[in-house]
Amino acid sequence: MSRNTYNDVPPDILDNEEDDESVAIESGSDVEFDLEAHPGSVQRGTEVIRHFWTTLPNAPGVYRMLDAKGDVLYVGKAKSLKNRVGSYARGQAHSNRIARMIAETASMEFVTTATETEALLLEANLIKQLKPRYNVLLRDDKSLPYILLTADHEAPQLVKHRGARKRKGDYYGPFASVWAVNRTINALQRAFLLRSCNDSYYENRTRPCLLFQIKRCSGPCTNEISSEDYAELVSEARAFLSGKSNAVKQRITDEMQLAAEELEFERAARCRDRLAALSAIQGVQGINTQSVEEADVFALDEQAGQFCVEVFFFRNWQNWGNRAYFPKADKSMSREEVLGSFLAQFYDDKPAPRLILLSHEIEDAELMAAALSTRAESRVEIHAPQRGERRQLIEYVLHNAREALGRRLAETSSQQKLLVSLGQAFGLPKAPRRVEVYDNSHIMGTNAVGAMVVAGAGGFMKQHYRTFNMKSEDLKPGDDYGMMREMLQRRFARLVKEEPRGSDADGQAGDDGFPAWPDLVLIDGGKGQLEAARQALAEVGVSENDVALIGIAKGRDRDAGRETFFKPGEPPFKMPPRDPALYFVQRLRDEAHRFAIGAHRAKRKRELVKNPLDEIPGIGPTRKRALLHHFGTVKAIQRAALEDLMKAPGVNAATARAVYDFFHERG
Repeated sequence: MSRNTYNDVPPDILDNEEDDESVAIESGSDVEFDLEAHPGSVQRGTEVIRHFWTTLPNAPGVYRMLDAKGDVLYVGKAKSLKNRVGSYARGQAHSNRIARMIAETASMEFVTTATETEALLLEANLIKQLKPRYNVLLRDDKSLPYILLTADHEAPQLVKHRGARKRKGDYYGPFASVWAVNRTINALQRAFLLRSCNDSYYENRTRPCLLFQIKRCSGPCTNEISSEDYAELVSEARAFLSGKSNAVKQRITDEMQLAAEELEFERAARCRDRLAALSAIQGVQGINTQSVEEADVFALDEQAGQFCVEVFFFRNWQNWGNRAYFPKADKSMSREEVLGSFLAQFYDDKPAPRLILLSHEIEDAELMAAALSTRAESRVEIHAPQRGERRQLIEYVLHNAREALGRRLAETSSQQKLLVSLGQAFGLPKAPRRVEVYDNSHIMGTNAVGAMVVAGAGGFMKQHYRTFNMKSEDLKPGDDYGMMREMLQRRFARLVKEEPRGSDADGQAGDDGFPAWPDLVLIDGGKGQLEAARQALAEVGVSENDVALIGIAKGRDRDAGRETFFKPGEPPFKMPPRDPALYFVQRLRDEAHRFAIGAHRAKRKRELVKNPLDEIPGIGPTRKRALLHHFGTVKAIQRAALEDLMKAPGVNAATARAVYDFFHERG
């Protein structure tokens, strides 16, 4: 793979006196791009592209189109970079979306690859990283949960897992939700009696825990079961999760019958309970299918220029849940284009199953299957069935996609009405597109945390939530005004630096289609907090004309519905009882309070369980584990002599000296 970046665009291509400000329209905008009204801008972009095209190789790769500020507009892959980029340089037969993109192009970057498959994988990775405005964007890219059967311990553990697969073991999934994982793990505990506790808890047990008493664990920590018998349970669990459920159930059935014949009724009852647990796993999956053992089913629906992709996960002939995604895409794009782009990004960080079923035929389906097969190290097939049970399954998933998108559109409409009423209640010139609410939480000044929640037409935008650990050395414990001032100052100083007001003032949104600047800021507090917030904004150059500030003081006895609102330069006021805008404000304030309390509790919990060994330079997880295994507790390490520390396995003289000096210098 090689990278070629071209920045030597002739000045006569970019320097054009024509005013082109109206050309930079967001890809999702309803405003049509008039090719006749802006021929010069499109021609200038075409000349830029043609300049790069002349030196491109006839090889596979990935190209990036950049605007005058250096922001990436679009990422695409090509079997032949010269042919693909040349299609933009023709200057005709382009859709409005492509014309807008060409008009904004000021530079290009290229990466050549060995194969088109490699280009496809790189394209998906770059789109997720750079979030270009004109690409289809997978906005909800939260990792899906898996079940992990570990293989790095003498007694394997059955746990829930998210994120990178760094731990050794077998991963089963994905599941659509944490709830589905927890339910399945609970049933698997009853069926196979595998431990779910962490390794440190396991190694410090002297008697069985409650899970052993309620027959959800076989108690390997205290040798209630032999290592050979526990290994057999692990083998059965692995076989069941790998699709050999009938064989596992038959073995347990045979064992139950044998125990009954030998009059060992307690063992027979345990086998009966395990069979019941396995039946529960297979019986509560909603919709199951007899023709699909392992597959992901994708169905796409479009309404009012918005898209919804519904995904159902099938493993071991069972439905492991479903999830709806709402990718950001231009309304001019076809459903096939959106689904193909979505699919590449969806599997960028997870292995694909053996079969992928789609509601629409996508371009380069064979190439996509080859790329996913390479990544999964097993054959992956992609089909868009037209008849039979699989088509019926597609129709069922498509029905769910239509309902999910309908609900989202209804919620967005309702939310937009609330934003309009909120703007009217606070005397704003127009309905706010982005509302930010600030609150802080602490106990007598300790573990102080500030929190920001964000809301818009799509409801609470949790991907934009932020927490602030108070860093100022001048901040006095319990100074709510100072905390509010620091929080607002840090937030808007960064916003001014990274997103200058001019880039958002004309309605352009951020990478995910949501404004970067708030139209309304709500402060949980009265005059004091509001004044602290006003001062913080003034210090970073943000005026009251840029952002509307409102303080919310709790009513008498902190009762909801009696709130007093403060606005700079105006007398305090209240909203009428039962006003929808008042209820909306209460929801916003309660969400900020919930988020702040949660962040504070998480920080306090981390402080409570903080290990002093973490503060010693040069002491990593391996040496910390070695010290704890040798001495048992941190207090024993603290009391140990230097010679005793040097005798611990895996601890050299320098490490022992660092540990000894750390504790003894402290006092």
